[in-house]
Amino acid sequence: MKCKYICLLLLLTAGRAYARSGNDSLLNQLNRTIDKAATYDAEKVQQINILRKALQKDEHLSLQQRYAVCQELYEQYKVFKYDSAFAYAQQLQALARQMNDPARINYAGIKLGFVLLSSGMFKEAGDYLAAIDVAALSDSARAEYYTLKGRYYYDLSDYSSDQYFAPGYTLQGNSCMDSALILFKPHSFSYEYNYGLMYQKMGNMDSARYYYVRAVALKNLTTHQVAIATSSLGNIYIRTGKKDSAIIMMTRAAIADIASSTKETTAMFILAGLLFKEQDVKHASRYIEYAVADASFYGARLRKVQVSAILPIIESEKINTVEGQKKLLFAYAAIVTLLLLLLVWLGVIILRQYKKLQAAQKVITAAHALQQEINYKLMEANTIKEEYIGYCFQVNSAYLDKIKKFKKLADQKLTDNKYGEVKYLVNNIDLKEEREELFRNFDRIFLKIFPNFVGVFNSFFREEDQIRLKDNELLNTDLRIFALIRIGISDNVKIAQILEYSVNTIYTYKTKIKNKAIIPKDEFEERLMDIKAM
Repeated sequence: MKCKYICLLLLLTAGRAYARSGNDSLLNQLNRTIDKAATYDAEKVQQINILRKALQKDEHLSLQQRYAVCQELYEQYKVFKYDSAFAYAQQLQALARQMNDPARINYAGIKLGFVLLSSGMFKEAGDYLAAIDVAALSDSARAEYYTLKGRYYYDLSDYSSDQYFAPGYTLQGNSCMDSALILFKPHSFSYEYNYGLMYQKMGNMDSARYYYVRAVALKNLTTHQVAIATSSLGNIYIRTGKKDSAIIMMTRAAIADIASSTKETTAMFILAGLLFKEQDVKHASRYIEYAVADASFYGARLRKVQVSAILPIIESEKINTVEGQKKLLFAYAAIVTLLLLLLVWLGVIILRQYKKLQAAQKVITAAHALQQEINYKLMEANTIKEEYIGYCFQVNSAYLDKIKKFKKLADQKLTDNKYGEVKYLVNNIDLKEEREELFRNFDRIFLKIFPNFVGVFNSFFREEDQIRLKDNELLNTDLRIFALIRIGISDNVKIAQILEYSVNTIYTYKTKIKNKAIIPKDEFEERLMDIKAM
């Protein structure tokens, strides 16, 4: 008894424990269970096939034996697949009529009513329930009948959901449930659960939770009973605003539904809605898709309508989230790539200039006897190189500061879950303008080092094939390709990455230009590399 009350206490405080833990281990367990769903369903189908073969092969079965096998097949199908459950319920009724057994005929009517109600066919379910002779039923069958009829009125109340018809349906459901509870064994699962259901429909959430918790805490529950009780308890937590507890209960219910191959269920659908409200779009999307598949497999018309109503909303948010992440990642990748290329390019330039500076210094040291004018020119060249190196570092520092500020601001927005503002920040980055500025800087720096580059380069061609620059151009794409080669970047892949072209395009540009040259093709790049810097 003491252990039982401890279990009750744990269930009542489960939501707070979940909130404190801050992890999704239970959702991970559900994900693993979903991955094993096909195995559970295969075991279910295997059991069904054994029963079907027994029914088909053994022609000597008595009507009573065939009735028992059909009833077992119905039980296997009733929350697994609507049309098969309905077919075997019809067989039950046909066999009962052959036996001229009123108790079995009416009991089969209860089974037909159950599957029709589960599939959302309210009128047909009501017709079958109205045709049942309650006096012909045993106590246990009457309890099942009144429970089903109570659920029928409760579902009508939920479906109509208005101020005029719904209260009357609820009262009729409570009346039926009163009749059922008298027939249940006290403290059994059916007793505890249906008391909780009745109190829930009466609007007494505290009493409903009390009985649902007692039902969950019972020993030797079937997996399907665990799913029913935890799902109902989760609904109470939703109604009372305890979202963390509701998520726990609905997750447990969904796990039990999958393990018992229950396709006629609401737990996964409700859980998806809860997680969507918590902005867990990833899990919500997976679970709503699973719920749609279950509803379609079972054939529950009403359930498919309910599930399909939220599916587009979740999927739309999922697409928006993914697209936003893709754009953000693309922007990060593009910026980082450009900056890395810039750093590589600057590094190559600085290294080459530094080597030339060292060589010039050696020449100055060796040519100690040169005239003062030559010394002055060398000092001027050194000053230009030093200023250029400083300018390169200045540009590099500016880009690093820009990255640092952007990263800090983006991290803050992501931490605050302000994805829209991050998207705004990313969209405000004008990559085209940045790229054009990069090219303009490259052109200015390159021509500062190689002021005669364009003229010397054009001397490789006939006049009609020489490159004519526009008024606002320092270099164009043709010249920029060979300018990169001149500073040591000769790999087509690297050139393509820097200039944002395909490798084939770069190869085509180079081939086209070399074909127009008046110098041999095998000497072209050698002559290009002979173009002198200032």
